[in-house]
Amino acid sequence: MNSVHSEDPVRYQAGKMPTVIFAHGKESGPSGDKILALAHVARRYDYEVESPNFRGIDNPEERVKLLLQVAAEMKGPLILAGSSMGAYVALRASKKLTTLSLFLMAPAVGLPGYRVSRPVPGCKRVTIVHAWQDKIIPVRNVIDYAEQHHAELHLINSNHSLHRQIPLLTQLFERFLKN
Repeated sequence: MNSVHSEDPVRYQAGKMPTVIFAHGKESGPSGDKILALAHVARRYDYEVESPNFRGIDNPEERVKLLLQVAAEMKGPLILAGSSMGAYVALRASKKLTTLSLFLMAPAVGLPGYRVSRPVPGCKRVTIVHAWQDKIIPVRNVIDYAEQHHAELHLINSNHSLHRQIPLLTQLFERFLKN
């Protein structure tokens, strides 16, 4: 993979399972605690894992372009996972990729400043985890979005980063992958 940025992305190769591509949030990075924990779960089930580095790219549409470039190098179907702006990026990219499913954490939906306020998922299977105490993305935005797209929704006690709930996130992600 040609990395656009200096930090090496998290990348694991295994079997012929679909590839899970993680899209980090605006303030995070490709090797954040959530991604590392979820990547560990994915590797246990022999999924290939990719986590591009979007640092320094504040425009979500530019991040979508980079994700599409990274995905072009992958063979086979994809599972996209993203957090906050990364969830928006995963949603937008899912329309142009062979996406099996989406795992979205604190998705940036229904917010001003995004080209598409409520992007339509490019697959039928969408799981969302959001925090009741999220002060960045209102919980009502996510509830309405999940209802509109018939997404599985998990509302948990945490803040926007969801860091206090990484063990629960890994359990939900494992269940998501098993199904």
